[in-house]
Amino acid sequence: MNRYHLAGIGLACLAATSAQAQTGAPAQPLWELGLAAGAVSTPSYPGADDRETRGLALPVIIYRGKIFRSDQGGIGARVFKTDTAELDIGLAASLPARSDDVEARAGMPDLGALAEFGPRLKLRLARFDARSGLRAELPLRAVMEVRSGLRHQGYTFEPRLVYERRSADGKWLFDTQLAAVVGDAKINRYFYEVRPQHATANRPAYAADAGLILVRAGVFAARVINPDLRAYAFLRAENYGVGKNDKSPLHLRDNGVSAGFGLSWTIKRSVALASD
Repeated sequence: MNRYHLAGIGLACLAATSAQAQTGAPAQPLWELGLAAGAVSTPSYPGADDRETRGLALPVIIYRGKIFRSDQGGIGARVFKTDTAELDIGLAASLPARSDDVEARAGMPDLGALAEFGPRLKLRLARFDARSGLRAELPLRAVMEVRSGLRHQGYTFEPRLVYERRSADGKWLFDTQLAAVVGDAKINRYFYEVRPQHATANRPAYAADAGLILVRAGVFAARVINPDLRAYAFLRAENYGVGKNDKSPLHLRDNGVSAGFGLSWTIKRSVALASD
């Protein structure tokens, strides 16, 4: 599964849907509990020729505390917030990809589930009206692989611009993003390196370097069907040909598309309201 934009797809995307559909609402419950289900289709890794298509069903847990939060931004702790800036420390996760299911990686180690943890600075660049605005997000993450234990697999930096607009009736939310993902040598080796013992006639040995992994543009939409039921969908286009390791034998495509859709149902919410 494509590991980047982790909060936008997979587990983080489903868990965050309820909160995203209410962005800009004047008052929201302190917590919500519910269920979410959906489907996601994405390249197995950046530049892969194979795809991962999966259905997901999981609980939704939203908590909008002053410090600890589980909402549209992911799971984490808010360090500070002003009218123009916010700093949090967050956690995101993704699903694994088995090398037996990815032809280019046959005989190589599996790509395990990844967890990313670290700070993110959000800056409000413009507020066009009461329902729309532009912000920059600057997350720096440590990447941990979960496979027979925990292994540190490097660091990523994903600067992005986000334009968000909410409809006048509050039932629609639209989100457009432009982003790039840069990785250190370790995470690039994780995706693109071919060690001599894994080299074949069609897959020569390759040493990966630190640098750009991809650039992307994406759109997200959420719709409030009723107070308890919401629907969402996203579409994202990525380019890997600009990446530092486009000569790797594991880099098979310069472009990729990811898409997903789903529903979330709120079963219970608090009477108490969040303070922001």
